[in-house]
Amino acid sequence: MWKRRAKKAAVFLVLIIVAAGAAVTWLWSDRPNLNDIRWPAAAAATASVPDRVTVTWLGVSTLLFDDGETQILIDGFFSRPSLADLVLDRPVENDAAIINYALDEFRMRRLAAVIPLHSHFDHAMDVGAIANRTSASVIGSASTVEIARGAGVPEDQITLAVENQAYEFGQFKVTLLPARHAPIGWRGSVPLAGAIDAPLIPPQPVSAWREGGSYTVLISHPEGTAIVHGSAGLLERGLRDVSADVVMLGIFGLDSLGRDYTETYWQTLVTATGARSVYPIHFDDFTRPFGEIVPGPKILSDLSKTAAWLEALRDRWDTGTTLHLPEFGMPIAIYQQAAPEA
Repeated sequence: MWKRRAKKAAVFLVLIIVAAGAAVTWLWSDRPNLNDIRWPAAAAATASVPDRVTVTWLGVSTLLFDDGETQILIDGFFSRPSLADLVLDRPVENDAAIINYALDEFRMRRLAAVIPLHSHFDHAMDVGAIANRTSASVIGSASTVEIARGAGVPEDQITLAVENQAYEFGQFKVTLLPARHAPIGWRGSVPLAGAIDAPLIPPQPVSAWREGGSYTVLISHPEGTAIVHGSAGLLERGLRDVSADVVMLGIFGLDSLGRDYTETYWQTLVTATGARSVYPIHFDDFTRPFGEIVPGPKILSDLSKTAAWLEALRDRWDTGTTLHLPEFGMPIAIYQQAAPEA
């Protein structure tokens, strides 16, 4: 009798595991379609105007600013640990082949600075490797400093950021403003919070890249001013007396924080700054290979819901502002005004 019951229990357990696996697989594959977001195309750069400021989105919140003379890289994430690496917290290393490819393909030969918005792996994993290949300065938090040191970046290329201080590179003026990471972890916590307090030498599990404090980066140039805000955290004091033409707006997990939160977020970064163009970033699945742009699963971050909220907020508060969805690898002439949506 007991053998029969044990057999039935085993079969029942297997069925539960199979059902759970199927449910997880379905939830992970349930993703929005980028083609359903019908925002106007961004103004692509043209070879006829080589000195125009361009921004090239390279996935997640890695952005290459270029004015024809100087390049600034926000974040540095080309290596892409797999989903299994994340789930199992397996040690990972910088992908030298992908890093070399990205630097060559996108002609990062005039790179003056690499500036991570914070020190999670999907923002700062490759900053040291990039600096070693380009001689660019690494500017960031104390945790970012330890990432650079762990990669063997010379000390004279590493700068511990001073908040609200402007750093000049060619005609670019870059200011790091204190910010907060989105509270999208368990019960409103920040995922992988804390600091990196010793040189981070790969291979390391992705959990070794702690947040280390977050920044909003203000990038000014004679052509215009852009704000890069990579994580959907609200600012403690807002952006007082800051105006901008363009906002690169991190939106991962924004739908989980609610409509009211999103409205405050929009008003703080867009309405209050007077921005006329908004480019959502950090909406793609960062476990996919570099260059493969797929929205994250709805269970983690529903891009379609967030996009609808952003459109409604734009229509309510900032009717003259245009929303664009950036295209991977395409240089965007961000200060060339496109026609707003009809």
